Amino acid sequence: MISGSIGTTMRARRGMLREWRLHALSVFSLAVAFACLGAALLVVTNLQAIQERWAHAGRASIYLKDSASQLDIDAFKAALMRVPGVTNVRYVSSGQARAEFGVQEVSNHAELAALPVEAFPASIEVDVRPDMPDAELSAIVAKIRQLPAVDDVETYQAWTERLSRLVKGGVGAAAVLAVVVFAAVLAVVGSTIRLALQRRRTEVEVLRLVGATDAFVKGPFVLEGSAQGATGAAFAIALLGALFLIVRGRLDGELAALIGVEPTFLPWHVAALLVGLGALLGAAAAAVGLRKLVTV
Repeated sequence: MISGSIGTTMRARRGMLREWRLHALSVFSLAVAFACLGAALLVVTNLQAIQERWAHAGRASIYLKDSASQLDIDAFKAALMRVPGVTNVRYVSSGQARAEFGVQEVSNHAELAALPVEAFPASIEVDVRPDMPDAELSAIVAKIRQLPAVDDVETYQAWTERLSRLVKGGVGAAAVLAVVVFAAVLAVVGSTIRLALQRRRTEVEVLRLVGATDAFVKGPFVLEGSAQGATGAAFAIALLGALFLIVRGRLDGELAALIGVEPTFLPWHVAALLVGLGALLGAAAAAVGLRKLVTV
């Protein structure tokens, strides 16, 4: 059994070296297809990370009216600290809000730097338990909005809902793209293997004359198809990794700090799944392309 597997591997290796241009073109086509799918998965992965971050932000921003006095603010903070689930309350003045936004440190944002301090509203930042249910937080916000000194309350739930819809749309688009990629893999590998079979017709006929079984004849071709699929997926992941490093190096650090999530690459198990899927699809495409071998 082991010697047979080694023999099949050696024959597949010789065949790929003999027809390396044909296999290289197939691998390139597969790499392009898998790169498109991998890019879609990369976008969805980072969107999901942002959604989870904002879904468990555990905070709310209460914007006060200009007429609110310091006495009102102190009383408001003391009342909020007595609310169950509230872990911290912090007052942020207009000047502090401007400084936290980073306008003073960013010299290339001349328009923002020219804005007066009054353009940045004062607020009370409330930290709540990250595991607080949305219904409980909504009930607290509804009561806070009724207070006369409050202008508006932001809990970031609206952004979370928008991100959730965006993630669902991205998953749907990635699923459609996956079907297109799978079809492309089947077509490319199947055509490549059939062409390789035609070029090795004499070798196949000799093997059939000496009594070789269909499994023995088809084995190297199926292995070649599997290698094409796995190599194409691996090249696609390597290309995406290089592009990801370039983009992340040019990404403004303040943007990552603003959204609270650092860009991440595909998890290792997703990358391994793409390579394994490429190998499986390549083998299946080769097997389908060789289904009429017995009549050759």
